[in-house]
Amino acid sequence: MLTVVQKYSRVLTCIVQALLLMGCTLQSAPPSLDAMSCANSGPSSIVKIPPEKLFVSEPDPRMFGNPGNEPNSAGWSNRNWLKSRFHFSFAEYHDGPSNFGVLRVMNDDLVQPRRGFGEHPHRDMEIITFVVNGALTHQDSMGTRETLGRGSVQFMTAGTGVRHSEHNLDETAPLRFIQSWVVPRARGLPPNYGSMVGSTTADADRRNKWAHLVSDVKSGNATPVQINQDCNMYVTELDAGTISPPLEIRAGRQAYMLAVEGEIQITDQSLSRHDAAMLQGGLTFEAKAGKNGAMILLFEMSSALS
Repeated sequence: MLTVVQKYSRVLTCIVQALLLMGCTLQSAPPSLDAMSCANSGPSSIVKIPPEKLFVSEPDPRMFGNPGNEPNSAGWSNRNWLKSRFHFSFAEYHDGPSNFGVLRVMNDDLVQPRRGFGEHPHRDMEIITFVVNGALTHQDSMGTRETLGRGSVQFMTAGTGVRHSEHNLDETAPLRFIQSWVVPRARGLPPNYGSMVGSTTADADRRNKWAHLVSDVKSGNATPVQINQDCNMYVTELDAGTISPPLEIRAGRQAYMLAVEGEIQITDQSLSRHDAAMLQGGLTFEAKAGKNGAMILLFEMSSALS
């Protein structure tokens, strides 16, 4: 029989794991930015990261205020309420790279119907969420409540602190989104929220071309989303067999790319759904979609580690 102390220790461990997965800032300074950089990745300009290199997290639903799993219910595509692929060390995962330049987190989340992340805190991060499929409902301590569908981009400057929740309120359809955290250039910024709503116009803007969706607020670029860091996000959705327009990663810059859907060919590298790649600057590339088309998401930033 467990003692009171043992029971308390187990409960506390679960709570700490939940807080970490939800993104609470439990450290006193931003993470070091020296863990992963294309500048140190070797002679190749493109380094593939296959899905087996990612960490798959499927936490207990009770950790986020959810009822038990219902894998036989309508619309469920996974036995657990959440399947999250971590590209960098996060929550219970400690053995991966801590970041790629200023990109601290990239989590590929699959959330089942009527489940989600209960209210939790963030601070001192630029949080960018791209909705792949389904409907993401966000609510926060700034008074915002919004539901966003495929192709939408949501962002938060967590700054001095914000609390929010994220749910899939649909009765029968799963939700998939890519959530990325970028380390801001300064601490203690005023919290802020914004979004670009997915629409037929947004669909057309990324169809067989690169849509520049996120940029530095100081860059002067007129992108739908602007953040407090020298970092850009591009998305393209390619028809079957289509070659993307050339995209240049300038010298002194680097990029982290995710094959969101389908298959793509880039120079001598083939990437499939969930594959990622690191790209070193001084490179202009084209991506060719496979027989079922493809969607690509790419973060571009300085190679400097500060």
